Amino acid sequence: MYHKEKSIQMKTSASALGNNLSVLRVAPRRLSYFTVVHANLVSMISAAWDGLNYSHRQLQSKEPNVATSTSLIMQAAFCVLPSRDLLVVASQKGIQMYESDGSIMVYWHALDTPEAPIGQAVFARGISAVSENYICVGVSSGQVLVFDVPSKGSNITLSEVLEEHKESITDMASECSGSQECIANMVTADDGGGLCVWKSGEEFQLLNKISGFDMSCSSVKLWKGTVVAGYGTGQIRLYEAVTGILHAEVNAHARWIYSLDIAPFSGLLLSAAEDSLVRVWLLTVTPDTNSVEIAHLHNECVTDTQICGAKFCDGDGYAFAVTGYDLSEIIRYVQS
Repeated sequence: MYHKEKSIQMKTSASALGNNLSVLRVAPRRLSYFTVVHANLVSMISAAWDGLNYSHRQLQSKEPNVATSTSLIMQAAFCVLPSRDLLVVASQKGIQMYESDGSIMVYWHALDTPEAPIGQAVFARGISAVSENYICVGVSSGQVLVFDVPSKGSNITLSEVLEEHKESITDMASECSGSQECIANMVTADDGGGLCVWKSGEEFQLLNKISGFDMSCSSVKLWKGTVVAGYGTGQIRLYEAVTGILHAEVNAHARWIYSLDIAPFSGLLLSAAEDSLVRVWLLTVTPDTNSVEIAHLHNECVTDTQICGAKFCDGDGYAFAVTGYDLSEIIRYVQS
């Protein structure tokens, strides 16, 4: 179903972080932007769609009044809003927002650290664009910061702080099918496996809490009102977002799942784990019964590699890319 294409070389390797790959498709220029985190740097690669021509840029985590930052970056992700695209970088010290090509930093938010108990790490992790004008970022305290983003300029404001989680945020996602009928349009996950389902607005409304199993939910997606959650056990669970009903549970991998992604137009699901496997699944929704089914379609084994990021490169799932710990290349796969 998929075959391996020419890899994209990076100037650094990938850190062993969950969801350590983000992809932005720039259709007018026939380019894709890729970001991969390495320690306190974000490697950003601009590549032609055929993967043959590419250029590099490196972004560093920022700290106020410090020339060279040593704070580790936890995640970098592209956030696509109707009016603009931004690159958001979450680190131990704060949150940076850049124009999508990485050229200009438009906003910096420092994390409040004084209240953190001794020995407890402080960091931001979990990034998602939500609805028309919000970007949400999770923090280690369990809070979710909601930023109101104007259609242009740098007048970004922290509009709300959501405080339902008691453990560190691991990942979050917004409704990616483009369906307006879906009541729930954001899901947040934490280190204890807990999920919170939200409806955005001037004030975000909590619709549902799905309890965890004391096992971290490392990656989460939301598609057609269905929460797709990947866990440290290697399992994938499908929940109805608003009711929390469990539709399916799959023993998808032998090791910790590091990344999930969904191609919204086709319903293809990508899962990648520590067991060196990337798997492609098909999600189907039956409107009459509102049930969701998952079917396995394809396997790729990235030999001797601890996979830490996997993303589709387009909305149909025609191609996907993979990163691995200590690997200084982005491996690309395209449908045969």
